[in-house]
Amino acid sequence: MSNYQASHNRYEQSRYSKCGNSGLKLPYVSLGLWHNFGGQDNQKTALDMLLRAFDLGITHFDLANNYGPPAGSAESFFGEVISGPLKPYRDELIVSTKAGYGMWPGPYGDWGSRKYLVASLDQSLQRMQLDYVDIFYHHRRDTDTPLEETMQTLSDIVRNGKALYVGLSNYNAADLLEANSILSKSGTPCIVNQPKFSMLDRTIEQQGVLDAAKSAGIGTVPFSPLAQGLLSNKYLNGIPKHSRASNPDSFLQSEQITQEVLNKVTLLNELAQQRGQSLPQLAISWIHAKPSITSCIIGASKVSQIEELVATQHQAPLTEQEMKMIDVILTSD
Repeated sequence: MSNYQASHNRYEQSRYSKCGNSGLKLPYVSLGLWHNFGGQDNQKTALDMLLRAFDLGITHFDLANNYGPPAGSAESFFGEVISGPLKPYRDELIVSTKAGYGMWPGPYGDWGSRKYLVASLDQSLQRMQLDYVDIFYHHRRDTDTPLEETMQTLSDIVRNGKALYVGLSNYNAADLLEANSILSKSGTPCIVNQPKFSMLDRTIEQQGVLDAAKSAGIGTVPFSPLAQGLLSNKYLNGIPKHSRASNPDSFLQSEQITQEVLNKVTLLNELAQQRGQSLPQLAISWIHAKPSITSCIIGASKVSQIEELVATQHQAPLTEQEMKMIDVILTSD
């Protein structure tokens, strides 16, 4: 680990965009550690992916307290890397983590109370061997806790130096705007929203979340832009062994892979080939054609997948006509 030296040209052809109204810039794609970086995964492969990502200009690494499995193990692994080979580059990195899902028993280990958020971030910092994170997200709205309590806690965390910026994830449009109003009055506006978004899941577009973020000057950094792998060639000929859909504990279940979905994916794949792209690259191009998009969180199980998606930034953006063609495909029965 200690012999690593980052590529000298890692920034030469990398694209970075401002995150909303803030001065923070994020890379075209960011690497998420939701899957394949936990205690049960191949740590050699995980290390190779992290270091190759940085060599390719990916500066943003996205985590959460419950990433693993087991929960917390992705942060622990990342802590070993950022205190080892990536330690000389800490000031070049954007490290984000989240709290909002269950982490320990009892009434204080979940949701959005001040008690939980402060304790969770302290644990995350300990696991990652860091003094602060760059972005701290509330992972989901807690309707049992006053929004003012949750937002004031996030603001205080920034003021106490444990995070530099506030982010929100999985908030609907109304809650996002109300939360940002509270944060802005405290002097720590939300700079980034992290929702689920892909060609196969356009809920945030249909429910006005994208427009709300844009109107408030909040950057959008979607997760699952490949719809848990559906927007790849992986499932065109059935469900392969060891894929996410073959795992009963996965968020992607086999019953979601209907013939209707496969028909759409097949047509999208044909369009991608006409453009000289892979289907995953088309999915990333589509995300970046949307308003207020700053970056998107990609997952990976091997280095070549990261290389493939990073290359999308150098490909021609989708034309208005191509966007209309995609809409026709996605709205067809």
